[in-house]
Amino acid sequence: MSPALLPGTGSTAPPPHPNRGATALSVLTALTQTLATAGARRRRPVTPVDRTLLVEVHAVRRPCPDVAELDLVPAGAEPLPGWRPGAHVDVELPSGVMRQYSLCGDPDDRSVYRIAVRQVPGGTGSHEMHALRPGVRLRLHGPRNAFPLATAPSYLFVAGGIGITPIAPMVRAAHAAGVPWRLVHTGRDRASMPLSDALAVLAPDRVLRRPDDVAGVPSAAELLSGTDADAAVYCCGPPPMIESLRRALPAGQRFHSERFSPLPIRDGRPFTVRIAGGPDVAVPADRTALDAVRALRPDVPYSCRQGFCGTCHVRLVEGTTVGDPAGPGLTALCVGRATDGTIVVDLGR
Repeated sequence: MSPALLPGTGSTAPPPHPNRGATALSVLTALTQTLATAGARRRRPVTPVDRTLLVEVHAVRRPCPDVAELDLVPAGAEPLPGWRPGAHVDVELPSGVMRQYSLCGDPDDRSVYRIAVRQVPGGTGSHEMHALRPGVRLRLHGPRNAFPLATAPSYLFVAGGIGITPIAPMVRAAHAAGVPWRLVHTGRDRASMPLSDALAVLAPDRVLRRPDDVAGVPSAAELLSGTDADAAVYCCGPPPMIESLRRALPAGQRFHSERFSPLPIRDGRPFTVRIAGGPDVAVPADRTALDAVRALRPDVPYSCRQGFCGTCHVRLVEGTTVGDPAGPGLTALCVGRATDGTIVVDLGR
């Protein structure tokens, strides 16, 4: 997806499998089910994948005027690592910028990774991705999966615009397993809604493509209309869409989401970041340490802005943090906040 993807999933314990299709899907998702079903309404940590892949841009297509669909093939003889629906890769662009994009192709085809990127006005990563041409070589990291497909008796998939990218492989997996599913794809107009036309070929009566310029912005009630009480709801799109669905769903119904941008800071408290060998940086209540530090040191790298990609993780020299997914001795500048007023970090430069 584009901009860089940002996961935040929530689920409750799955009900028993009611049919053969669900049993088949449980086999298909066995490697990811534990992550997808443990706990409720909290972000899952992404297991680090210390793997760098060299790939080559094989083909570039334009399914929509502002969307580039790229096929990335291995630069060597080895096939690409396997992946499951919901996975993403970190793309290291020629400029050194790192961005995350969902894999939207066929998980069983290890000869190619497919990603689709919407060009965002002023977006450095998306602009550079759109400028890529066949033959260019890139480094990838991953794949990682922060948005895994859990076993369920049925599914409702909701995608907003380019949010269809992680959803598309999920739809195909559910269909192949014979598990009941529906897809609702929204967007400002049909030209902003890639990939779902091909999914409609699978089962036209299960896919609703709903452009806002024809029917207006949908309500949560409309998006959820006809959803079974035991269905797992998967949504990828803008934060307002995700939050409206989350509030509208009954308590206990499983809900999994991946969003385009970080959630706003709520109930934040100001604190201080002391840079080892450098100055103190004041972090206001409504800003992140990353924002404050980059105002002084614009060379500090970042990507996902939600802690999972690791790009802005730095060494935590002193102090403790909250809301921080980085490992021991580290802090994610984009989300970690000081527990007791001050932390000391080493930027390594």
